[in-house]
Amino acid sequence: MNDFPYIFLKSKEENEIKQGFPWIFENEISSVKYRDADGKPVKVQEINEAKVADGSVVEIYAHAGGFLGTGVYNGKSKIKVRLIGYQHADRITADTSAYWEHVVGEAVNARRLTYSETDSYRLVFAEADFIPGFIAERYVSDGKVYIVVQFLALACERFRKEILSAIEKFCKPYGIFERSDLAAREKEGLEERIGWIGPKRSTDIIIEENGVKLNVDLLHGQKTGYFLDQKFNRKSIWRFCHGKRVLDTFSHTGAFGLNACLAGAKQVTSVDISEDAVEMINKNIKLNGVEDRMNALAADVFDLLKKYEETGEKFDVIILDPPAFTKSAKLIQKAYGGYKEINLRAMRLLNEGGILVSCSCSYYFDSNMFYSMLMHAAMDSHKRIQVLEKRGAGPDHSVLLGYPKSEYLKCAICRITTR
Repeated sequence: MNDFPYIFLKSKEENEIKQGFPWIFENEISSVKYRDADGKPVKVQEINEAKVADGSVVEIYAHAGGFLGTGVYNGKSKIKVRLIGYQHADRITADTSAYWEHVVGEAVNARRLTYSETDSYRLVFAEADFIPGFIAERYVSDGKVYIVVQFLALACERFRKEILSAIEKFCKPYGIFERSDLAAREKEGLEERIGWIGPKRSTDIIIEENGVKLNVDLLHGQKTGYFLDQKFNRKSIWRFCHGKRVLDTFSHTGAFGLNACLAGAKQVTSVDISEDAVEMINKNIKLNGVEDRMNALAADVFDLLKKYEETGEKFDVIILDPPAFTKSAKLIQKAYGGYKEINLRAMRLLNEGGILVSCSCSYYFDSNMFYSMLMHAAMDSHKRIQVLEKRGAGPDHSVLLGYPKSEYLKCAICRITTR
């Protein structure tokens, strides 16, 4: 009989777990039971008194005793248990290499339904792919496969060797680069890590997306170097851009603007507050040979939109793809004001019947609030807004029902009119 700690939840706390939510917080735990060799409970403790070692594999039970799943315990984190599977712990740990090979293989095969061998995409999306805290991006540059990984929780760090072995088996990468340099590691009691795992390669690569060539800096780029989640949204704007004047804001690498250029835009201006980002945009403009139709500006988007409104600038297409204005439920109202301001000003800058592509990547700023914000921005700018498409992240960023954080990206393609 196994000796895994058995964690029992408080009454009714199992409902979210049954619906698919993969986290358990301290205030949801009732007690911990240990069992002897005969399988009998010999010890019951409150969770704050229990000596469960960080990184322990534990079994989760409803208050009435029904088995819910297996997870990894971390006393240093606000999230005390992250679920890693819905089999009993002894089955998962009997052969951990085989178990994680199966989980990684499922994620890889799911992507192959949509993406080709030459595509760059998110290979593993943490909890949504049942590997809590683990992100893996697959980049293809000059025919070589690069994998960028992030181990952001103890639950995945505990099985680091097995997960990396499975990645090697299925992807046969030219290089694996780790970007576990986010603050989330500290919250999990882990030190940050960054660097090559195995042979060292260049961290400056060139990928291709929708026919656009893009420089990607794996070492210094945001998060894993590039935002792959907007790939199909960038392609979706092509039909609106031919012969048009386009403003691409919060541009990062210039990917939206470059897609507009390749779609035949007459003139594209990409804007980012970061000088480093503008330098990267200019490299990508040159790489794609569109210097005659595209330029990049280093500016605060809020200030620039206000200036354009004062000087009477007009555009046919405006893209708003800002960073998350809030990473906390406490700051939602402040974020609402920021989103509303840039959308309101963008609507005023559009020609009659112009296209607004408005995005939010903040989970806390949910879909209902996002579309309510657009409606009120239209009201205050004395415009009418027709939502042509409601979009989200690509299929490589799968949504796990019951886990709302996996559905974070909103992308609305709108027609703005005074009628």
